[in-house]
Parts: sequence; C-alpha cells; structure tokens
Amino acid sequence: MPPVPELVARDEFTYEIPRDTARGMRVAGILYSTPELLSGVRDDPSLEQLANVATLPGIVGAAYAMPDIHFGYGFPVGGVAAFDLDDGVVSPGGIGYDINCGVRLLTSRLGVEQVRARLSPLLDQLFRAVPSGVGSKGGHPVSASEIDEVLAGGAHWAVERGLGVADDLRCQEEGGRMATAAPGEVGESARKRGLRQLGTLGSGNHFLELQAVDEVYEPGLARALGLTPGSVAVMLHTGSRGLGHQVATDFIQRMDERLHREGTVLVDRQLSCAPIGSDDGAAYLGAMAAAANFAWANRQAITHGVRTAFESVFSTPWRDLGLEVAYDISHNMAKVESHATPAGERRLLVHRKGATRAFPAGRPEVPEPYRPFGQPVLIPGDMGTASYVLSGLPSALGRSFGSSCHGAGRRMSRHAAVRSFRFDQVTRELGERGILVRSASREGVTEEAPGAYKSVDQVVRAAEGAGLTRRVARLRPLGVVKG
Repeated sequence: MPPVPELVARDEFTYEIPRDTARGMRVAGILYSTPELLSGVRDDPSLEQLANVATLPGIVGAAYAMPDIHFGYGFPVGGVAAFDLDDGVVSPGGIGYDINCGVRLLTSRLGVEQVRARLSPLLDQLFRAVPSGVGSKGGHPVSASEIDEVLAGGAHWAVERGLGVADDLRCQEEGGRMATAAPGEVGESARKRGLRQLGTLGSGNHFLELQAVDEVYEPGLARALGLTPGSVAVMLHTGSRGLGHQVATDFIQRMDERLHREGTVLVDRQLSCAPIGSDDGAAYLGAMAAAANFAWANRQAITHGVRTAFESVFSTPWRDLGLEVAYDISHNMAKVESHATPAGERRLLVHRKGATRAFPAGRPEVPEPYRPFGQPVLIPGDMGTASYVLSGLPSALGRSFGSSCHGAGRRMSRHAAVRSFRFDQVTRELGERGILVRSASREGVTEEAPGAYKSVDQVVRAAEGAGLTRRVARLRPLGVVKG
C-alpha cells in the first residue's frame, strides 16, 4: 500500500495534502478536522483516496473531506469534489452505491414523558410498520408498470398515492424530486430490485430513531423547524435501497469498459468515470437522478408508516400529534450548481459522498421557511449519544462548495465492530441509558454499536470551527429501529 499522504496544518481545523504530494494531483486535498479526530485517520487509506480524487480531470478548487471522513469506494466517505462541466468528469464512486441516502426529520407536539410511557409498544408498532433488515421487503410494493412513475415522480408520486400530503414536499431538498431523472437509463435488474423495497429501511447504518429535543442553540431556526426543548422528533436514515446500488454497479462496469477501450489508466480503478458531457456521463446522471427519486419516494412511504404507527399507539390522528416533515436532506448525490471561483461564477457538477449541502441564508435552493436562516443540516450520531441539527454558513461556499459532514462517521469497520461488541452488551448498555432497540438482526446492532463511531460532538465542533455550519439543536435518542 502506498504511504499515507502527509497533512499540513493550515489552521486549527484545516489540514492540507499539498498538490505536489502525489503524482498527478491537479489540486490540493483539504481535510476539515480536529487533532482528536485526526488520530483515527492518519494511518487510514481514506487520505490516499482524497489525494487520488485530486487527480481527476476538470476538478476545481480542491478535493475536500469532511470531519467524518472514512474509507469508501473510490472517494472517501465524507468526500466533496466539484468538476467543470466542459472538461470534467462524473464518477459513481464520488456519489456512492446508496444513491440519495439521506436523513429526514419529523417533529411532533408530543413531550418526552408522553412517549416514554408508551415507548416499547410504539417501537414495536414502528418495527412492524417499517420493514427493516438485509433485503427487507413488504413496505409498499409497486408493479413493473408503475416503477417508471416512481423514478420520475419521487416523493410527489408517493404523496399523490396517499402516502403523505402536499405540505410534506415544501421542506425536502429539491422538493423531493429531481426533474433531470431519466427512468429509461435504469436497467432491468435495478428496476426488479426496487419493486418490493419501497417503504423499507434496509440494513447497515440505516435507522428510524425517536429523539428528544435536548438543547436549542439557534432559537429562530429551531422554531421554524418546530423543534422545542422537551418535545419528541423522529429521525429516519435510508436511501434508494437495492435499486440505487444496482444503478451504481451497472454504470461502474459501463465506465470501466469505456476506460479500457480508451486505454485510460486511473490512479485507482475505483475512480471509474466518464466525461460529464459524454453519452455515458449523461446516461449515468439521468439514472442517478431517477434512483434519487426512488429514495425520496422511499422516505415518503416510510413517513406514512411512521404516522400510521403513532396513530395506532396514541389513538390520535397524526396531524393532531404534529408529525410534520421538518426537513429531508441528501448525502450521496452529484448536482449542477452555481459557485463563485477565481475565474468568476461557474456552473459545476458537485459530488458529495457522505457529505451534504450546507447552503447559507438567501440561497434559492434553501426552502423558503428556512431561507432567512440557512439550510438545515441533519447530522445523525450513533444510537447511544446524540444527533444534531446544524445550518449552513456563507463561509461554507468558499471553503467546501457549500458542503458539510453527514454524520458521526465510522472509526471501525463493520467486521471489526462485530468482532469487538456483543449484542447483549450493546443492548444492555443502551437500556441502562433508557434507550430501547428493535432490530431485524443481532448484527444490525453490533455493526452499529456506539463504539464503532467517531464522537459526533467532535465532528460537529470541527464543522463549526471550519466555518461550514453552526449548531441549531441537539437531539438525544429514546428508542431506535435498526436494520
């Protein structure tokens, strides 16, 4: 394995892999972190991956990594890179296999004690209403004739079929649908995988969590979001399931074959890519947008399941319980955006893999209710500590193309976590903190044990210190449904 690139500290929260560190680097690599977090990545191949990203054609500015960086496919998880539309590339490894994996936050009028009194039956009902686990099925199956409508319509399709209301669409990134979707570019295998997975969580780090609003730092935005101290929120984390994974698989193979025909050799074959304007590049972006729409439809269908479960347990309509969509954010996407560069305002294709938009107040992409404050940024922690709501800052535009971290970030692989933690130990320790767990498998808990993750407090401190985001609220877990 090549030596891990050396980092040069530029300020308290900014570390650089200089452009001349590795052969072929066109720009520098920039990591936002803290000394405490750095101890977990200095010998990690994710830094080599960051340097490799900096070699890709048409890259603009720098290759960026967020404080939750860890090893991924091609790009590190937590990687951000922007490419010129004329001579740049699109790389599926820079988006990830779980296209439009994202986080949705629902608020409620329920207080912590009201939920604690019915926490166990509520988790049981949520576990039944929202299927989870490897290959989970049975949520809201769609027919082969309907799948194109899902891929084109996203969350709008789900709302039109009674799985939500029009107000749910106001506060989703892209309004819950990418208009650039090209369902015809999604292959048959991907379509088949999606037919029975709509409305399901899946496995891995996906979850459905009941949370207490523990502390508010930015009252204006917290109030706009519906977050009040002592109230209960619901956070869900999932994406495009097997459909998105298959889209990535299909196009990585297609781009590999293209590069082989051309005789192009990359520093890392996992960075397989195609020019943005090529037939392969355009086809991938259309398929990616379609898979993203499937993910929004999936989270919308899960939202319906959550509301149904609450109605059953509390014998009250969900509207009276105040189960409103506060925000829905994506963290495995590539989007064309306008950004200021030394050469002036430019349209760029921004890859965010395990990273989210963090746009400031006033940007038109921020939903109107939050535009005076900046885009909400949802940061799940591990199931034993806390999650955060942040908001984007103006300085993020110049420092990361308006991007921030997407979660606590793994410090231990899933295999290592299974070797290190026992199911009984994890559930007992969580229970001692008043946190109940429902899981489709024992591995679903041990793989995601709190000890397998970085400190979310440190990650948020680094993002805030780097000028990417500011804290809005902290949420503490009460109960969690795991895959």
